[in-house]
Amino acid sequence: MHDKRNHLTALACARLGALALGLAVLAPAALAQGYPVTSQQRATAQQVAERGVPLAELAPNAPDTYVIKRGDTLWGISGMYLKRPWRWPELWGMNLQAIVNPHLIYPGQTLYLEKADGYARLRTSPGGAGETVRVSPRTRYDSLADTALPTLKMHLIEPFLVQPLVVDELALAQAPRIVATRDKRVIMANGDRAYVRGPQGNPLEMAPEVPRGYRVFRNALPLKDPETGEVLGYEAQYVGRAELVRGESLEPSTVAKGEVVTDIVPATVDLSGVKEEVRIGDRLLPAPQRSFVNYAPHAPQEPVEASVVSIYGSGASASAGQNQVIAINRGSADGMDAGLVLQLRTRGDRIKDKTDEERAMIRLPSEANGLAMVFLSFERVSYALILQAQRDVVVGDRLVNPE
Repeated sequence: MHDKRNHLTALACARLGALALGLAVLAPAALAQGYPVTSQQRATAQQVAERGVPLAELAPNAPDTYVIKRGDTLWGISGMYLKRPWRWPELWGMNLQAIVNPHLIYPGQTLYLEKADGYARLRTSPGGAGETVRVSPRTRYDSLADTALPTLKMHLIEPFLVQPLVVDELALAQAPRIVATRDKRVIMANGDRAYVRGPQGNPLEMAPEVPRGYRVFRNALPLKDPETGEVLGYEAQYVGRAELVRGESLEPSTVAKGEVVTDIVPATVDLSGVKEEVRIGDRLLPAPQRSFVNYAPHAPQEPVEASVVSIYGSGASASAGQNQVIAINRGSADGMDAGLVLQLRTRGDRIKDKTDEERAMIRLPSEANGLAMVFLSFERVSYALILQAQRDVVVGDRLVNPE
């Protein structure tokens, strides 16, 4: 096991030196195998590579030369050169021979934009000459978070990347619960110690098969489809982490008149990473193993029609803007996956036509309002980060295929 861990660490370090454009986030899924280049994306790139991209597809201020910097992302580079950054295979295809995999463009490489006959190609050397890229060995471990989208604030979405978040209401109700605090505190913060009991008949004990790391959640709230009113799942509010340091036990105790009773001694946990004050009654769910998943922004392959279910961390009537997280009423069962880019559209307000003698009610047109990227999907619900928004995003707003 130790050798395997060392091997995986070495493999990760080797990849980190090369990774510049992939979106890298911590997620609960299994370790990604290879890089996420689909057959369709490869076919698109191959087709574009034959002659380049039409000049009309280039961003207005696409630079003639650009040096790849540490921390650049696929989204950022694509947006620099293309009007629609989710069409990254076309950027990749501009120089398919030199850039075999878009996730392996190295910091220090220079990109050269070549325009001819109404088309553009992106090369890694002037005039298409061959180029040798030298990468210095790295012995220092670099976090994959360093390569994330500049708009992707990890502290905003970290709670979502450790499942479960959307849970079964009964499962949360039967999870171990905080029953008391040290020094009789009402609320708890980082470094505090709390006492926990498992469900009846299943005490939280220190055993080889029992996890040590937990996530602390608050009561689950129903996520209702704004179109049908149907409950899509229950969202548990993440409040922090807990480490099991002592298991639950039974101990004899002598009370009045020498009577001996058996007391329940709750388990002991230490709190860390607290996002909100931890309270008595909060529930513990095992923390899944954290792993690195690389993915690239992409447009849906099929038509999408979704709606905003909720604004995370706010009331149902709240609005959201750039860098905030929204829940939508489509999940993995509907083809939602990490990296999917969707266009945000206003739902179109219903107003009274004051110019009409009848004061008829009318609905304003739905208008484009920005972009959101899905980063975590459950069966019927997904979470997306708002990348751009010209106006406030509210519950009921639509999400469709990007134009």
